[in-house]
Amino acid sequence: MCKRNSKFKIQNSKLAALALGVVVALSARAASSDYFCIEVIDEATARGVPLVELQTTDKSTYITDSNGLIAFNEPGLMNEDVWFSVFSYGYEFPHESFGARGVALKVTPGGKAQLKLKRINIAERLYRVTGRGIYRDTILLGKKAPIEAAALNGRVTGQDTVETAIFNGKLHWFWGDTNRPSHPLGNFFTSGAVSELPGKGGLDPAVGVNLSYFTDPKSGFARAMVNVKQRGSSPAWIGGLLVVTDDTGKERMLANCARVKGLVPYERNLLLYNDQTDAFDEFKPIPLDAPLAPNGHPMRAEVDGQEYWYFPDPFPTVRVKNEWASVTDLSAYEGFTCLKDGSAFSKKNPPIERDASGKLVWKWRKATPPLHLKEIDALIESGAIKADESPFRLRNVDDGKVITIGASSVYWNEYRKKWVMIGVQAGGASYLGEVWFAEANAPEGPWRDAKKIATHARKNANRDFYNAMQHPYFAQEGGNLIYFEGTFTNAFSGSPIPTPNYDYNQLMYRLDLSDPRLKMPDAPPGLSGARPSKLGP
Repeated sequence: MCKRNSKFKIQNSKLAALALGVVVALSARAASSDYFCIEVIDEATARGVPLVELQTTDKSTYITDSNGLIAFNEPGLMNEDVWFSVFSYGYEFPHESFGARGVALKVTPGGKAQLKLKRINIAERLYRVTGRGIYRDTILLGKKAPIEAAALNGRVTGQDTVETAIFNGKLHWFWGDTNRPSHPLGNFFTSGAVSELPGKGGLDPAVGVNLSYFTDPKSGFARAMVNVKQRGSSPAWIGGLLVVTDDTGKERMLANCARVKGLVPYERNLLLYNDQTDAFDEFKPIPLDAPLAPNGHPMRAEVDGQEYWYFPDPFPTVRVKNEWASVTDLSAYEGFTCLKDGSAFSKKNPPIERDASGKLVWKWRKATPPLHLKEIDALIESGAIKADESPFRLRNVDDGKVITIGASSVYWNEYRKKWVMIGVQAGGASYLGEVWFAEANAPEGPWRDAKKIATHARKNANRDFYNAMQHPYFAQEGGNLIYFEGTFTNAFSGSPIPTPNYDYNQLMYRLDLSDPRLKMPDAPPGLSGARPSKLGP
């Protein structure tokens, strides 16, 4: 459990955020009648839609908060008929005239209008998890926000890439680079927070998440969660976050840490969480050329009574026994590959293994790295293997085109009785903003068919939504409803203009697996007998 002083800091941060939210709400409440309320809802669910852009003819732009609300009070436009164009990624508003999608509203102080969007996405956008002003317009309109720190929490204005783990009975959250209001340089050594689990004091995930940040006692800003020796000031990013029981029976949390210059790692370490300081300490170095190591969003599975951790990158092709001695020993990790034991990829003379009948042999091997998707493509192009011999070749179920997944999250789904992947396409309609659903009968696949569930594409204004992570502990209705989030930004997709408040923050989506659009062809027989872990995801 967290120590008393750490609890005190978290609670202080929570109270400070609450106080700030109350002050903002009270100051806005007196003038809430001056605003014209525009509510944008999903016509299928009647739920407010976040991240909807409304733009006037003079190009003033307003963006709905996580309740789907806009508090409009524009000098010169009140008591006027005002045209608003309406756009939202993965949603559609009807045409009005001349092909324009929008509506003219009579804008009056204290008035209200409701707009209905048709959802094109299969996944439903729910709310923003991080950043400032998550419920900005809700507060300005004098309404109650569903979370405690609705205006500012941990003095965080932006956060990249989420990692989570259930540790000591609480859900622990960690993010990469974190922005703050007071300076353009923020925290680049991982920030963290805790929340209660649903049913154990936490909110319904359909409503939101109450995050309690680990903060610096002086600044109140989300503090560094990684203690690394000062070998340069480069960022420290974590991945492969997992919890394992050590030899004394104590729960321990570990992570892979990469020190980077640009986007290129120059140092890696295995980190161990320190319960006394509530931070990660260096535990063991990981050689840069280590063929196998923890990475991505780990998930557990059981094979012949043995528990394993699997690491999707983007497919679950690295695993290790769920034992302290194995998790902390890189030589115990295995790669799922068709390369011969102990070999490495070579395009000219690929050391692939076939059996006596000529069948390609895919199996778990120690000291043998799995093949990257580009390497598999190279083997196919050279004729060394056939396309249908790879268990990692996703195709768009609608047109048969090959989909390249850049990163993913894979967990067992009880509703579908399959391993379910939420993956982000590399080089899609938006460079890193197209999200896909796929399923398989085993972690190793074969992974064959995929269905797009969310887009972040728009002419001249594409957005990224990367490092999408499922939250299996949020699943509802026996796994029928699943939740996932990712980083929303304009960093890689080419648009020079970021989205205020939303940029470089986490967006939460919900996916209804009973949606008829997710009816998929029968997945081929699995390449292993892996089953869901009795210990959970």
